[in-house]
Parts: sequence; structure tokens; C-alpha cells
Amino acid sequence: MALKKFKPITSSQRFKVISAFDEITTQNPEKSLLTPVKKSGGRNNTGKMTMRYLGGGHKRMYRIIDFKRDKELVPAIVQSIEYDPNRSARIALVEYQDGEKRYIVAPNGLKVGQSIMSGKGISPDIGNTLYLSEIPLGTIIHNIELRPGQGAKMARSAGSYAQLMSRDGKYAVIKLPSGETRLILQSCKATIGMVSNPDHSLEVSGKAGRSRWLGRRPRTRGVAMNPVDHPMGGGEGRASGGHPRSRKGIPAKGYRTRKPKKASSKYIIERRKK
Repeated sequence: MALKKFKPITSSQRFKVISAFDEITTQNPEKSLLTPVKKSGGRNNTGKMTMRYLGGGHKRMYRIIDFKRDKELVPAIVQSIEYDPNRSARIALVEYQDGEKRYIVAPNGLKVGQSIMSGKGISPDIGNTLYLSEIPLGTIIHNIELRPGQGAKMARSAGSYAQLMSRDGKYAVIKLPSGETRLILQSCKATIGMVSNPDHSLEVSGKAGRSRWLGRRPRTRGVAMNPVDHPMGGGEGRASGGHPRSRKGIPAKGYRTRKPKKASSKYIIERRKK
């Protein structure tokens, strides 16, 4: 994993820091695992804009990712490590012994030609998917299920990982990337290792146009609006806008919005740190 800086030939290249893409082994995705993505432009089925500041951007094809890893006890060989425009992590194309190909989220350190597997009774090596009941304590894991058989939901973005802390009855105690400690059923699966592309957080786009390529349009600040449009709008001259809050008036910066009787609260041992 390496980052690439540029000489300031243009003003936008002065601060640009992007991935060197060293780990990527092929430019051409597996066509059988591609599906089109339709752009909404932030409009719903009636054509009304429901999400502002979305639209445009480079055309993409969605890569179908195997988050369930339900092909158990069948070895798979890593064919390539690829770029995925739909996520911050890299993806790996794996081919099973029976000839089936699938994409998985690539763990950091996965190499072409490596063999991976999922299921019960296998070794906790990088890229292998095990049940939480069989993973050694203290192991770094990612792609964690929240319900058995649901498919991975947590610790999936670039460089993220969780840690298996202990076991408590039928639950495993997991420290999540946010810092939250939570109970998860031991019959859920997780993959060994951390997610690839850990330098993603250090990348700097360098110019406004790169946000447009990603389909992100310029966001208007609440302070720059009129009082009819935003609680922080209006005022003579350049007003501060008072306490920061959302367009609907909910305070930002640490205001608790979680419902007190939410069902999943009983599984949370320790809330994340501020």
C-alpha cells in the first residue's frame, strides 16, 4: 500500500494525494459478476428531489460481492485484486474448485494464488471466514454478520477492523471500529484480518472536480441560506448562525438522538467514545 504525491504543475495537483494502486493486478473486471447501476440524481419514483447534492458522476457498473461466504469447505484460489468504484476497499476475484467465481472484499495482505476457505473447523488465516465460536480470542476480524446467515454488515470499509474480545454464553463480545463494544451471536460469521487499502483515509482529492466525478454536488451551508430555509439562515451581515443544527432544527455536535427503548440497546456493552 502506497500513496502518490504530485509536483505542483497545476494548482489542483499541489495538494493531491492518491493511492498508487500497487496492489491491483488487473484492469478488467469479471463480466459475469457485473450489473448496471441506475443513477437517481437524488430523485424518487415520482421525480421529486428527495436527496439534495447528489447527481452526475462517472458511470459505474456494480460488482456483485459475496458477503455471505456460504460456499463452505470448498477451497478458492485468489485470481486477482481489483479496484471497485463502489467502495473504498479493494476487491478480490476468487475461483472455487468447482469453477464458480465470486468477488469478496479483499483483506489487507491477500495475494494472488493464495487459497481461502469458509466454514467450520478451518484455520484462522487471513481471508478465511469462520464462525465467531471458532475464532481465537483477540483476533482482528472484519466483514462481521449481525444475524446468522444475513451476510456481512460491519467493518467493511477500507482499513477497518474489529476485535474479538471474549465470549459470554451464546454471544461473542466484539470491539467495533467505532469503539463500541457489542454482543453478537457466536453463530454469526466473520472474516480474519483487516480490510485492504488502509491508506484510504490519507487520500486528498486536490480539487472540486474529483467530488463531481464521485457524484457529489456542492453543498450549500445553512448560514448562507434565508431564515425560511434553515434555522441558521438570515441575519444582518455575516452572522454566525448560533448553535449548529440541522435543517429540521436538530442540534448537531453531540446531541443524542438514539431512542431510549431501542431493542438493540441490550446488546451494547459500551457506547463508542466521543
